[in-house]
Amino acid sequence: MSSVRIQSEDFDPGAEMAALKNGQNEAGAVVSFVGLVRGDDGLNAMTLEHYAKFALREITDHVEQAKTRWPLLDVRVVHRTGRLTPGERIVFVGVSSAHRQAAFEAASFLMDYLKTRAPFWKLEERAGEERWVEERARDDESVKRWH
Repeated sequence: MSSVRIQSEDFDPGAEMAALKNGQNEAGAVVSFVGLVRGDDGLNAMTLEHYAKFALREITDHVEQAKTRWPLLDVRVVHRTGRLTPGERIVFVGVSSAHRQAAFEAASFLMDYLKTRAPFWKLEERAGEERWVEERARDDESVKRWH
């Protein structure tokens, strides 16, 4: 099982976690990550744009890759788009597995992908100016461990 959603609305991390278990007695581990918009360096807001069909397909493909690499029972990904302000939730990744190591690694793999390769364009607003976010070398380094 898996669920991938891209939406402008906020999400409930507790409900997403509960959906990962959903009556499965074989789950020995549920690992989740909730990403928030940081307000550092004077960030007032961040707007995320995407091409819906492409982004959904790409994220779903990476979820399927995770499921072939680790013995996962369920995966849930929720990624928000639109204008978000500091402190708002931006992403949820949740993974269930019989064993914790697989759940931790798969969740980390998916977050590294979402941070570095997912097809979203990010526009930051700071002090009355707007700037598109460019790739960061440190993010690219973190994803190399999965090749």
